[in-house]
Amino acid sequence: MRPLSDAVPKVLLEVRGRPLIARLVETLARSGVGEIVINHAHLGHMIEAALGDGRRFGVRIRYSPEAEPLETAGGIAKALTLLGSAPFLAVNGDIYCDFDFSSLVAHTLGEHLAHLVLVTNPPHHPAGDFALRGSLVGEAGDPKWTFSGIGLYQPELFASVKPGSKGQLAPLLRAAMARGLVSGELHRGEWHDVGTPRRLAELNQPA
Repeated sequence: MRPLSDAVPKVLLEVRGRPLIARLVETLARSGVGEIVINHAHLGHMIEAALGDGRRFGVRIRYSPEAEPLETAGGIAKALTLLGSAPFLAVNGDIYCDFDFSSLVAHTLGEHLAHLVLVTNPPHHPAGDFALRGSLVGEAGDPKWTFSGIGLYQPELFASVKPGSKGQLAPLLRAAMARGLVSGELHRGEWHDVGTPRRLAELNQPA
């Protein structure tokens, strides 16, 4: 997202007049989420200043700062002391979507280690990531859909990641998929990965 993210964290860039992360916090609050943990590294103090403790959104926000970016699984593993021992919802901070998070708040994982929200493949990622057969997500099969960055997880999925170390999410998910322990659903509504200045500008074009 450079050069835009050189001075402002990507999640604080505005889409249609509101910072991306503020929109997500508001949406999560409306969906019944009461406690939120935000991990950050680059210019994280600006995120904390913008969101505070969450009271104005009707939630409680705590922060898990990283001296350097730990990637998705590494960031989650470091934050587990704040997240607790129950299943938790994780959302990428740089997406814009109309997904109804209340369905995940009410979802029960059962024996599964993760439940992923997949979306139709955007132009910049036409090959997709994972297949969906019934309610199970796997690597093999067609068509493949794109992982949205929205998931419900059991803490034990991250047991192999040492807190404070870097770790990618995809290898953990693939290992769980091989054991039939990842469920999922397909969201066909609005979803955007706001990963480049061009995509941000397209979202901010007048309707």
